[in-house]
Amino acid sequence: MPAVKRAKTTFAAGELAPELLGRGDLSAFDNGARRLRNVFIQPTGGLTRRAGLRHVAGLPGPARIIPFEFSTEQTYLVVLIHGALHVYQGDALVAGLRGPWDAGMLPQIGFTQNADTLLLTHPQMRPQRVTRTGGGWTIAPWDFTAEAYVRFADGGATLETSGTTGNVIVTANGPVFAAGHAGARLRIGGKRLIIGTVISTTQVAATVEETLSGTAATTDWDESAFSGARGWPVTCCFHQDRLVIGGSRDLPNRLWLSRTGDLFNFDAGTGLDDQAIEFGLVSDQVNAIRGLFSGRHLQVFTSGAEWMVSGDPLTPANIQLNRQTRIGSPVDRLVPPVDVDGATIFVARGGRGVHEFTYTEVSQAYQANDLAILARHLVNTPVSMAYDQGARLLHMAMADGSLATLTIYRAEQVTAWTRQDTAGAFRAVAETEGTVWAVTKRAGAYALERFDAELALDAAMTGAAASPQDEWSGLGHLEGREVGVLADGAPRAAGTVVGAAVLLDAPAQTVQIGLVFRHEIEPLPPDLIGAGGAATGPLRLVAATFRLLETAALSVDLGRGAEPVLFRRLDAVLLDAAPVRFTGDVTLRGLGWRRDRLRPVWRIEGDAPLPMTLLSVTTEIRMTD
Repeated sequence: MPAVKRAKTTFAAGELAPELLGRGDLSAFDNGARRLRNVFIQPTGGLTRRAGLRHVAGLPGPARIIPFEFSTEQTYLVVLIHGALHVYQGDALVAGLRGPWDAGMLPQIGFTQNADTLLLTHPQMRPQRVTRTGGGWTIAPWDFTAEAYVRFADGGATLETSGTTGNVIVTANGPVFAAGHAGARLRIGGKRLIIGTVISTTQVAATVEETLSGTAATTDWDESAFSGARGWPVTCCFHQDRLVIGGSRDLPNRLWLSRTGDLFNFDAGTGLDDQAIEFGLVSDQVNAIRGLFSGRHLQVFTSGAEWMVSGDPLTPANIQLNRQTRIGSPVDRLVPPVDVDGATIFVARGGRGVHEFTYTEVSQAYQANDLAILARHLVNTPVSMAYDQGARLLHMAMADGSLATLTIYRAEQVTAWTRQDTAGAFRAVAETEGTVWAVTKRAGAYALERFDAELALDAAMTGAAASPQDEWSGLGHLEGREVGVLADGAPRAAGTVVGAAVLLDAPAQTVQIGLVFRHEIEPLPPDLIGAGGAATGPLRLVAATFRLLETAALSVDLGRGAEPVLFRRLDAVLLDAAPVRFTGDVTLRGLGWRRDRLRPVWRIEGDAPLPMTLLSVTTEIRMTD
């Protein structure tokens, strides 16, 4: 049979799951790959070795990272750790505050920002308000200008008071109170009291804030919706000039919308258009609220379904609530949805799906398409998510420590997954003004790092000196580790960090020192059709042409040698002895026949800390029947 030439001009389908190796009929088969590690897929279809990670700071333990964008000139990163909050501007720590949370609470902390204020929520924590002012940063509990009230006790529970003004004793006819009620408010006959001391489950000491109409036992009473006894808000967002609270510990399916323009006023009043709104998500399944998103409509993500809250504007009289899809969101942590070109991306409850929640004009409803259907093996319980709009990359830190990256360009129908690995684990990600930050865990130690296009190593530090020197220090975070070295722009022999320093094999003026990572590109099996149908005989790679852009090093395996695919020796192709960036075609000749059609006809793999961008691959393959 004559040689068959195939040009692979795009990788816009990304890495495909092993279950699809027999689906050559899929359009994604032509544009996909079998394995893509530590590479980013460009929206135009090419592949580039991913950026390295710059070490910013060590962390004392697990952390949650939150972007804080006050303006284009004032962008910060908020880092939540055990009992504290740190604020970074660029790579500099600019503030540190104490907070009422511990490390175990971090996965369930919700947040939203408005102007110079960041709101933090957790069902076991009084909600906090972090504020940036001209004098620095402050943190304090929310102050409700008017609270929401709910009747938690059964209808037969009564309260009576020892007086109508001042300090009184409130007595219930059954076990109503708990220690967490201290500081909470009661409302008896519509009049407010604040609880001071909990005497027992049936008695509390309280201070009357509005004169009571009488002291007799009554069933006309309710209490604060949020308190230490009933739990605090789960999550929140801003929508149509209202603060929206989604769920609490004891009322997980309830929504509260503040008064218009008065963000901490949740008094429902008499139902006027600008007054607060409260309602529950009642359906045939559990609907604990796990996320809120303000888009075209107020979108509510629960443990069992996704909802649309509509009304333009939202008022107590015209608000409408409709369930849209039945996917569900994780319950063990909050993974806030993100906006990508008008679609809301959220993680499925089962941890194996990533869905695109989009509104369709035809059906006047939302749909939830699974973006991970072709790369299910890369999605393993996402724990954190961040979108880099400039590069069109959606990064997801997984529970197993890997980082799955989705190149998403909806206008061009590009949905392509790759996986990023590092010497350690990715634990959280966030994005601020095009900078993607990561919390990593290496050898038991946590660190704050960020992707840096100028770096080709992980946990890396850079240095420069007026004159060449062979010893470089400041590497305490890599103590005892073998590290890669890029000195004066060229790779050097690996070194070991001893006493926070590395000794080079020859002096250099500029260095980049960090942990090496390996990139891999492996194509799908060739789907070749002969005159009589699908070919099943041996095949031989005659030649492969790799079109490169600004590439300083390339390492290719064309099947030479008898080693297994994943462990074979690579045949190095040195483009230039010096790290000169090369643009053009490199053609390599293949050797030998093979019967195993799942074995890749070519493979790119390397750990040289130098740039590599692959635009296309043209192969010439010969077959026999």
